[in-house]
Amino acid sequence: MKVAVLVKQVPDTETQISSKISGNQINESGIKWIVSPFDEHALEEALRIREKHKAEVVAISLGPDRVQEALRTAYALGVDRAIHIKDDSYNVLDVHYAAQVLAACLKQENPDIILTGHIAIDSQSSMVPAMVAQLLGIPNINNAIKVEIEGNKVKVTREIEGGTADVETELPVVITATKKLNDPKYPSLKGILAAKKKKIDVIEVSSLGVNPPKIEIVSLEPPPPRPPGRIIEGETPEEKAKELVRLLREEAKVI
Repeated sequence: MKVAVLVKQVPDTETQISSKISGNQINESGIKWIVSPFDEHALEEALRIREKHKAEVVAISLGPDRVQEALRTAYALGVDRAIHIKDDSYNVLDVHYAAQVLAACLKQENPDIILTGHIAIDSQSSMVPAMVAQLLGIPNINNAIKVEIEGNKVKVTREIEGGTADVETELPVVITATKKLNDPKYPSLKGILAAKKKKIDVIEVSSLGVNPPKIEIVSLEPPPPRPPGRIIEGETPEEKAKELVRLLREEAKVI
């Protein structure tokens, strides 16, 4: 059995991106890059599957040279191989292009299970896994909180609004992980040191036969600052309530 994990490198949530925007690009100097948190749950689940089913775990990441840091983290956690699809012009907003590239690589690897986080914290699109499944012609199960494999079948308990649902399908399959799926482990010092020496297979994106991206970023700008809060004046709660209603009707025009 082979398990592929799609690992996305994203800016740390504490990074102040708005101060680094210049024209149609983001100045990446000083940005701390991490593995997208939900992908950590996907990595952990892949390693647990390996323990139970003697699987090979392959981490795959798309992007410029810096994404190798994310793959080193995957190695430190214990994956068997790492693949870097090198694309210096990678644009996180072009999800269809990203899905096509990843699907082309996955066709070569031919894994039984493809795991990834149910959403990336930078683009928040949650579209790439479903697109990859569609391009590969295989099932896609989102928001997994439990994964069980028996022979050539997988049973997934997935989170839905107001409860859970049990879904069963045959392999191969794309599964996306939620934070309820497991508790990811931290890389050990021994794993971190060993990861520095391990080979990362580099695939030039041009070799995968995918058409160039269609989306071009024309400009970037930070969102406008929030207006300051407003204090409703009045001697009594009743007066304040009356004034609030007046403002909502006459200024905000929402009632």
